[in-house]
Amino acid sequence: MKLENRRDFLRRSLQASAFGAGLTILKDARSVRGAVANDKIVLAIVGIRGRGFNLAQGFLERPQKDCEVAYLCDVDSRQFGKAKDIAALQGREPRCVQDFRRALDDKSVTAVVCATPDHWHALTTIWACQAGKDVYVEKPMTHNCWEGQKIIEAARKYGCIVQHGTQNRSAPYNLAARDYIASGKLGQIYMCKVFNQKWWANHPVVPNSEAPPGFDWDMWNGPAPEHPYNQGFVNYWNHIWRYSGGDIANDASHQIDLARWLCGVRHPKTVYSVGGRWASEGLAETPDTQVAVWEFDKLLMIFELTLYTPYILKIDPEVRNSDLFPYWPQTADRIEIYGTEGLMLVGRHGGGWQVFDRPKARQPVVAAQMYGRFPDPEHKQNFIEAIRTRRQPSAPPEEAHLSCLLIHYANISYRLGGEKLIIDPQTDHIVDNPRAMELFRRTYRPPWEIKEPV
Repeated sequence: MKLENRRDFLRRSLQASAFGAGLTILKDARSVRGAVANDKIVLAIVGIRGRGFNLAQGFLERPQKDCEVAYLCDVDSRQFGKAKDIAALQGREPRCVQDFRRALDDKSVTAVVCATPDHWHALTTIWACQAGKDVYVEKPMTHNCWEGQKIIEAARKYGCIVQHGTQNRSAPYNLAARDYIASGKLGQIYMCKVFNQKWWANHPVVPNSEAPPGFDWDMWNGPAPEHPYNQGFVNYWNHIWRYSGGDIANDASHQIDLARWLCGVRHPKTVYSVGGRWASEGLAETPDTQVAVWEFDKLLMIFELTLYTPYILKIDPEVRNSDLFPYWPQTADRIEIYGTEGLMLVGRHGGGWQVFDRPKARQPVVAAQMYGRFPDPEHKQNFIEAIRTRRQPSAPPEEAHLSCLLIHYANISYRLGGEKLIIDPQTDHIVDNPRAMELFRRTYRPPWEIKEPV
C-alpha cells in the first residue's frame, strides 16, 4: 500500500473508530440483539487466574453499573474463592463452573470475556459465537493463522460482536496520533520500529506429575497435543509453542497491533525472523532474543525483542496516570515511526506520544505531543456500546486477525531458521512453501476442535 493510500485509509477509517460510525447490521436471532438496549450486560468470565478476574472487576466498577458477572469459569476450581470478591462488588455471588460451556447454555448470558491461555482463545470465541454470545477476547486472539479466519467466519455467520483486547485502539491519545499521521504532518513514512524489551526469567524444567485436586488438566490442555500434567506448562505457557508464541505474541501483540494501525497497513509482502533462546536454559522453547522484519509497500516494520534486559522498563502507572512522558530510550514497549518530516515515539497503554524535529543547539525539539492514559475503561466502554448498538467495536476480529498474522508469520519464519516468507494477501497463505504452511494451523485434539464449517 503506497503512502498516499495509507493516508486515505487512515482518514476513511478514523471515524469508524468512534461509537457513532461503522454501523453493522447483525441479523442472527441467536444473539442478544436489542434485548440489552436498556438492561444490564450479563457476563461469563472464562479464565480467572489473573487478567480475567481483573477484567471482571473492571466491568463491575464501571460508573454506569451496567454489567453483571453471572459466571466465573475456570478449569481450576481452587480459583472459585474469588466469587466472594465479585459478590462484594455486585451484591451476589456468580456461579462457578469448570466447563464454561455450561455458561454458554444459559440464555441470560449476554457476552463472554475470554482470558484463558492463548491456545484456548479461538475455540472459546467460536463456541461463544455459536451460542449467540458476544465476546471480549484477550490478546492475541489466535494461536495460529487459520484460527483468525475461523473467528471472522463465526462472528459474521452468527452476527456477534467480537472485541479484541488491544485497548490502544480505544485510547484518545492514540486516535490523535493516528490523526496526526493521516494529516501528513509526519511526512512520508518508510520505517517503523516496534520494541518489546524487559526481563523475564526462564522457568526450570519440572517433571510431569498428577494434576492437583480440582484441576481439570485435560480441558486446560485442550486442543494442544496430549501430554501429562506439568506444573511448568501451567506456570510458563506463554513460552511453550503448543500453548502460545512467546513474548512476540504475549506482550508485544499490543505494540504490533498499535504500530500496524498507526501506519495504516494490512498484509506484509514478505516476512522473516531470526533469534534464539540464548540468555538462559530451562523450560522455555520460544526466543528471548528475536528480530522480525515485515516488508510492506515502501515501508519496513522492524520488531526487536529481548527478555534479559531489566534496565529497560515498561511504562509505569505514575506515568500513565499523570502528565509525564517516559524516558524513551529505555522504554520497553515503545514504537518509533520514522517520517520524512519527523520522528514519532508512541507508548502503549499510556505514556502518550511525541514528535521530534531536528535538534537545535543539541537540545531536542518537540514538534507535537500528547499525554496518554491507560485505556482499559475506554475499551470496555467501546465493547458495551458495540453490544448495545450492534456497531463494530474499535478492535474487531478482522483487524485482530491482521495483527496476529504478523506475529504468526514471524514465528513461522523463526521456526524455519529465518526463511523469508512471501505472503498472498488474498488468502493469508504463505506462497510456495509447504513447510511454512504446515505451521499455518495446528492439529486439534478431540474433542477440543474447531469444526468446519463453524
